[in-house]
Amino acid sequence: MNFKDTLDTLPTIDHLAALELLDGETLIARIENKPGQAGSVRVYHALYQEFGAIDTIAADKGLRLYAEHTADAEAFPGKHPNIDRLIALAQDGKPWAVRLVTQ
Repeated sequence: MNFKDTLDTLPTIDHLAALELLDGETLIARIENKPGQAGSVRVYHALYQEFGAIDTIAADKGLRLYAEHTADAEAFPGKHPNIDRLIALAQDGKPWAVRLVTQ
């Protein structure tokens, strides 16, 4: 399945303004629910719903959900920062908490 088709299977995120990733109390990233980032919010939100945090297992699944974009991120580091984060987590193993920011 390609990324667009995968997105259609994930829970909606209309209620979210953003999603924040935390290492303890430290904010790692804030992903806004806006064009260009909404797909990533949807992926990370689905992972959070399934796993309760973003850990190595969630990161591995997230890389599969990003489908063809994962290969592009691996070929061009820095081009897809939200995928780069999952690649790093899959190697590092330190889980992140998720904070949902509602509309």
